This record gives sequence, structure tokens and C-alpha cells, in this order.
Amino acid sequence: MAAMEGRAHGAGVCACRNIDNDTFEIYRSLMTIALWGVLGAAFLPYLCIVIARFGLKGFDNHHPRQVTERFTGWRARAISAERNSWEAFALFAAGVFAAHLAQAPQSRMDMLALAFIAVRLVYITLYVGDKPSLRSSVWLVGFLLTIALFVIGA
Repeated sequence: MAAMEGRAHGAGVCACRNIDNDTFEIYRSLMTIALWGVLGAAFLPYLCIVIARFGLKGFDNHHPRQVTERFTGWRARAISAERNSWEAFALFAAGVFAAHLAQAPQSRMDMLALAFIAVRLVYITLYVGDKPSLRSSVWLVGFLLTIALFVIGA
């Protein structure tokens, strides 16, 4: 376990020189489902952009933001969902990192992260589909899941 000397207690920071296969498995396991969820959540805004631009003809890539500002209907709602997804991502990522640093139970972190991703997918669907009341309720569930990530480490 000499390769683990650089590892801070519970922080997942390590020196990765001269490691054997068993030690490599320890390092590889540091990438948890919750941390993969951060990556998944980072892709949700891009999903919204793909939805907004789906089937669009004559897209001007020289001025993409000017084009999206003229969107109406479901395309405009997809752009709004993209913006909200960036806002939600920041707090969610901070919550996952805080839970990891606080050494919260991994199974709870993973469950909360997966639930957040699922809820955000429903949220995006409801936003694009113009279901504002239900969308707001689903947003609240996602927000509470994020807050729970901070609380489970307390």
C-alpha cells in the first residue's frame, strides 16, 4: 500500500505512481455512481440544445445565440430548459462533492444522484411539452434531492 501514501483520509486524493493491479482497482473504484452522475448532469443542457435544434433548417452557426433567441413554442421552451439545467447542475455537482467530502453513505449518494438525473429528464420533458404546473412540482423534487446530498453528510 505504499502507493496510497499520498491519499488524504476520505478525500480520494492519491499518488498514482508504481501501482499494482489490486491498487489500481482501489483507484478505479473512487469514480462512484454519484460522480458519474455529475458527468451525466453536465450533458443535460446539451440534450436540451439538441432538442431545440432538432429538424431545424438553415441554422446559422456564425450567430447561434441570435438564432435561438428567435425560437418560439417548444423550441423556446427547450432553450429555457437548457438554461435551467445549467443552473441546477451547479448546485447538484456541489452537493455530490460535499457528500463525498463528508463521507456520506455511498449507496445514498448514488441513489440521490440517479434520482436527480431521472427527475431532471422528466423536468425537461415537461418543460418542452408545456406542462408548467407539473414541471414546477418536478423541479422542486430535483431541488430537494440536491439539498439531500448536502444533508446526508451532516
